[in-house]
Amino acid sequence: QVQLVESGGGLVQAGGSLRLSCATSGFTFRTYAMGWFRQAPGQEREFVSFISWSGHNIEYKDSVKGRFTISRDNAKNAVYLQMNSLNPEDTAVYYCAAARFGLESRVTKYDYWGQGTRVTVSS
Repeated sequence: QVQLVESGGGLVQAGGSLRLSCATSGFTFRTYAMGWFRQAPGQEREFVSFISWSGHNIEYKDSVKGRFTISRDNAKNAVYLQMNSLNPEDTAVYYCAAARFGLESRVTKYDYWGQGTRVTVSS
C-alpha cells in the first residue's frame, strides 16, 4: 500500500520558517522523482518544487526561489521542504507527490500523492 504522509505545517508569522516533511512507504522511493505542490483556497494546485531521484536535479517555482529548499533522504524514504521568509501568499495546503518518470511540474505527471499539510502565514 502506497503512503505519503506530510507533516510540519502550521501557523507562522510573515518572515518565519517551516520545514515540511513527507514520509513515504509502499513504493521504491529511490527510483522516483519527488515534488511539492500547493493549493490555496479557491485556486488550482500548483507546482512548488521537484527533486530527481538522485537529488542532482532540482527546480523551483519562481516565487519561492531563494526562500525554499527541497531535499530528500533515500535511506529514510523521505522528502523535505525547508521554507524560509514565508509571506501570506505562501498560505496553502502543501502536498508531496511521487513521479516514476521524468522531472515534471505538471500535476498530471505524478503517480502518488499525500493528503497534504496546511500552512498558514499571517501578516
